[in-house]
Amino acid sequence: MDKVTAHNNIVQKLVEEIGSIANPSFKDIETQIITDPKKGHYVLMSVGWHNRQWHYGSFVHIDVKQDGKVWIQHDGTDLSIATELIKRGISQQDIVLGFKSPIEREWVEGFAVA
Repeated sequence: MDKVTAHNNIVQKLVEEIGSIANPSFKDIETQIITDPKKGHYVLMSVGWHNRQWHYGSFVHIDVKQDGKVWIQHDGTDLSIATELIKRGISQQDIVLGFKSPIEREWVEGFAVA
């Protein structure tokens, strides 16, 4: 299995696991798991109404690029998604902390810059 396929499988499983335990604060707000393994996009969203207010936003967004790099675009969880990915077999050097500026990424030892 090539690196891109392996990384897609790991990321999809992690996102599905997080989505299955995500517990929205309000019953009318649902968690949606959106995956596109063909293009390498994985998103967890909260969607719904509460007290006449619309709630819509992602709390996890991860992309697997064609070079095998795993870009964490957003981690709005109590977990450390980067740590979870490493535990599941993705090399730290293949993980890009996309939510950090390119300059900040240079300061984070062990992770890919881009």
